Amino acid sequence: MVYDLIIVGAGSAGLSAAIYAGRSRLNTLIIEKSSFGGRLKNTPEIFNYPGFERISGLALIQQFKEQAMSYSTNEFIYGTMKKISKDEDGIFTVSTRRKGDFKAKAVILGLGSKSKVLGLDGEFEYGGRGVSYCATCDANFFAGKNIHVLGSGNVALEEADYLSKFANKVTIIVVHNKGIVDGNEVQKEKLLKNPKIEFVWNTSLEEIKGDDDFIQELIIKNLKTEDKKKISTEGIFMFVGLVPETKMLQGVVELDEDGFVIVDEKRQTSVEGLYSAGDCTSTYVRQIVTAASDGAISAIAAERYIRGKE
Repeated sequence: MVYDLIIVGAGSAGLSAAIYAGRSRLNTLIIEKSSFGGRLKNTPEIFNYPGFERISGLALIQQFKEQAMSYSTNEFIYGTMKKISKDEDGIFTVSTRRKGDFKAKAVILGLGSKSKVLGLDGEFEYGGRGVSYCATCDANFFAGKNIHVLGSGNVALEEADYLSKFANKVTIIVVHNKGIVDGNEVQKEKLLKNPKIEFVWNTSLEEIKGDDDFIQELIIKNLKTEDKKKISTEGIFMFVGLVPETKMLQGVVELDEDGFVIVDEKRQTSVEGLYSAGDCTSTYVRQIVTAASDGAISAIAAERYIRGKE
């Protein structure tokens, strides 16, 4: 069979697209490789999503999921996309690793992103042994310990706040001058008032050291003096940016130099009828609300594209 629409990815962008596809009565297949919610499900607390003064990522994505699944025209399966192609008749084929091939008149890619790995000495070696990229996943293992956070974006600041509920002390390593962060000012001011959190400014992380079992030290460098020193730690959480999950799209659609999908105002890629939404796209802001907006725009655009072809 040929679906009207295939949505790959069931994060906030993909589920938002599914809701709008359901409202348009499009015969839609949603393919998710692991679990609903993407990175959102690991976000402990959200304070900036309209309509909710405070909500967990898991609770918010559950509401997205329930609404998307309420439409009888939406079908959900688990599967991992390995490639996508478009034939001469304009029909797309989405090939998955274990579930086979699926065809549709239009496709929306909400592939999401993953935490960036810097490749520092010791980073891979101590992965799961003191080096972490997910506070929600691992915070409990660091209860009562003195730990560090690398990064100063919104994710780093939010996760540091969450980690302070478990750890004895959280030290945030920031490359910028004192008082300057990449995240929002409200969150920064909140952390500055937290007695369990302190900032180390003008500093980069150079190396991660430990024994055969666990991390023990960090080598940091003062970016003004170039001086390096060892500091003790019982854990380091790395929040230094995102990498899009778009390797399978190389040579298929236009990507920017970092691998993010380039889209127009309709969220359409360089291939007509193929759309992309959320964190995997080249966009100025990566927030839940903008991902949900992307999903809505791409689904409306896809519906009009499909009706126009018919």
